[in-house]
Amino acid sequence: MKVYLAGPEVFLPDAAAIAAQKKQLCAQHGLEGIFPTDPRPHPAGEAGLARWYAIYLGNEADLRGCDALVANLTPFRGPSADPGTVYELGFVRALGRPALGYTNDARDFTDRTLHSLGGRTDRNEAGRLVDAAGMAIEEHGLADNLMIEGGIRAAGGLLVRHAVPEAALWSDLRGFEACLKALAAMRANG
Repeated sequence: MKVYLAGPEVFLPDAAAIAAQKKQLCAQHGLEGIFPTDPRPHPAGEAGLARWYAIYLGNEADLRGCDALVANLTPFRGPSADPGTVYELGFVRALGRPALGYTNDARDFTDRTLHSLGGRTDRNEAGRLVDAAGMAIEEHGLADNLMIEGGIRAAGGLLVRHAVPEAALWSDLRGFEACLKALAAMRANG
């Protein structure tokens, strides 16, 4: 079973090392990890493409070629998960394949959003929490936006949520491994 390893780790200075760790954990669970920066053959038609578009096309091909996805949904550069990772999760969900995720920040999305707004919030006439522009803030007690968690649930997946020390935010792989165990069990149960 090929598993696409989605997440913002591609931006880390030690991206290759974390990719190797994740792929090793996949192998230990009888899975093949596919990391977004893995070398891949480049069809002749890609030669003239802009680099960013070639990366997109390669990642999309990898997503189509995988049987499942495990996404690192730890908040990245703001209160929510990396938007590229969220796109990939939705893409796999649309393909009807298993999608699982984990976050190393256990706080609710609402709390992280409020923190990012620096307390500049209020309640509207309907009692909904709103930001300074009057836009409603999600208050569902979820790890992230309801479409992310809903997509994982609808795919029969799992969202692992736990807190780790700040220094281990990008290196703690316990949530990742819990997803692999769940995926291996799904595969074993048919």
